[in-house]
Amino acid sequence: MPSARTGPGGAEASSGPEEGPAGPPGADTSVPAVGRNWPVGQRPLVLRGWEPPATAYGRGHRGVDLTAATDAPVRAVAPGRVSFAGRVAGRGVVSVELTGTGDPPLRTTYEPVRASVKRGDEVGAGDVLGILEPGASHCPSSCLHWGLLRADAYLDPLSLLPPWLLARGPSRLLPVAGVPGDSG
Repeated sequence: MPSARTGPGGAEASSGPEEGPAGPPGADTSVPAVGRNWPVGQRPLVLRGWEPPATAYGRGHRGVDLTAATDAPVRAVAPGRVSFAGRVAGRGVVSVELTGTGDPPLRTTYEPVRASVKRGDEVGAGDVLGILEPGASHCPSSCLHWGLLRADAYLDPLSLLPPWLLARGPSRLLPVAGVPGDSG
């Protein structure tokens, strides 16, 4: 059981590692890239990345902190069933067991969130789970702590996202020679 200080997904602050188009460093290859969207925003800044502890109760960061404005909608990254929606140590927490991810299934956690879903609700990728609450004092600005577990083992939630969601910068269409309307 997580401590009152870290909540069910853990939560602390600082700068996170940069992840590139091939996926985050140290991505768990046993985690299928089933995510279809970020839990907040289009491409939020990772304030602190996943830092697995050396031991079960050791120091580390058991998730990632994503920058987001208070009251921003928090969305499910993949389809599943809400396994928990309530308060833990005074913080709003939502957990979703992800469909088709094995036995035991992968479970995402989101905090601090004022839930708009309840236990047992089926959710699709992109469905709103609630809104980001104020009070995540571990970050320099408002943030969402997003976690991933299989049973009691913490995993890197960025591993859920396919490379096209992790890529930096917008796509650009370039002119094609010989196409009508091409000036080049």
